[in-house]
Amino acid sequence: MNIGLIGLGDMGKLYAKKFAAAGLSVFGCDLPDRTLELQEELDPLGIIVLNNGLEVSAKCDFIFYAVEAEKIKEVVAACAFSTKKGAIVTGMTSVKTPEVEAFECYLSKDIELIITHSLHGPGFSTKGQKLIVAPHRISAESYAKAMQVLQLLESEIIELDDYHQHDQIMADTQAVTHMGFESMGTAWKNAGTYPWESGAYVSGIDNVKILTTLRIFSYKAHIYAGLAILNPYATAQIIAYAQSESILFKMMIQEDEANFRERIYKARDFVFHEQANLILFDDDIMQEFSIGDNQELAKHNSHLSLLAMVDAWHQLGINPYDNMICQTPPFKLRLGIVEYLFKNETLLEDTIKTALYDKSIRGDDLEFHTAVREWASLIRYKDMEGYKTHFKEAKDFFEPLLEKGRIQSAELIKRLSTSK
Repeated sequence: MNIGLIGLGDMGKLYAKKFAAAGLSVFGCDLPDRTLELQEELDPLGIIVLNNGLEVSAKCDFIFYAVEAEKIKEVVAACAFSTKKGAIVTGMTSVKTPEVEAFECYLSKDIELIITHSLHGPGFSTKGQKLIVAPHRISAESYAKAMQVLQLLESEIIELDDYHQHDQIMADTQAVTHMGFESMGTAWKNAGTYPWESGAYVSGIDNVKILTTLRIFSYKAHIYAGLAILNPYATAQIIAYAQSESILFKMMIQEDEANFRERIYKARDFVFHEQANLILFDDDIMQEFSIGDNQELAKHNSHLSLLAMVDAWHQLGINPYDNMICQTPPFKLRLGIVEYLFKNETLLEDTIKTALYDKSIRGDDLEFHTAVREWASLIRYKDMEGYKTHFKEAKDFFEPLLEKGRIQSAELIKRLSTSK
């Protein structure tokens, strides 16, 4: 079986190298101006770089479209007519609705379709990471053949029913999760100070917040824009998160303790009513991973971003532990620190009192509140270019430490995953 990669960016090359190392015949292509560069890099690995997607489609039996979600329709339209009869086609985007629409529109009925999505970035090996697979328009025999190839990635394969289930879960584990951390980054950028320089951001929870934020901004804007704007299930969840944050923030500035506590406790009891699925992050490990050190200025934090997440899950009727089957590293980190906050009665009480009565933190809360509104509006109005510009502004602010943050966050993920 010839394997084809239409798109040899970071993820496309990761797959191509893995399949070639497993002994498969691998062909790929990318933009014309990258052909020579890619041939020099990949030819020694046994990966044949062709001129374009038409050549890849005509030659290969299992084809992976490794292109940006916003460009999937354009690329499929250009390559579809040369696809071999009986070939299996999949896409590597994180949003499956536009991908499936493009496949169904341009690929003939004799082309078989399977859904795949690796839940990790190119900075990780495929080995041991989660890989979502779901049938779409494919026979049982071809599905089995595709699974044999996918198993060569050595990933943990999670089989779902269809692409709708995939996009619903991804709206929570990716789109809303990323938007929460992006809002933190924008708030810190607008405040003009790095968060680790403030005494409000030196706890273990805050170390995870900061490193995850740096990790997200170390990658490319178009990835996150596509996840949020092209996923049909994401907008409703992002609006719900923004509404929860706004309601809680209003209660905080009004010092409406009775209603604030009632809302927080109802959300806590809904999300954390069972004990079996707890992540149980290690506090010592979280505390160890710090970008800065201003312990002498340490003070409590309102953790508005985390309170709003639990409230939004409650309002939407989502059990985030159900979505752990398709967890991404940022989602697990976020759920882990949310759990850490809500399962520690003393910490939760300190957080509630800080949120309601500590004026020294109110300016940071206002910046976060404004940032959430900005991101939610961009996503609601499907402003792809505005999203990318907004992302770049925060990315530029954190640029000096993005690489360090990416490396430390990867180590943090590894340590927390193996600490039990």
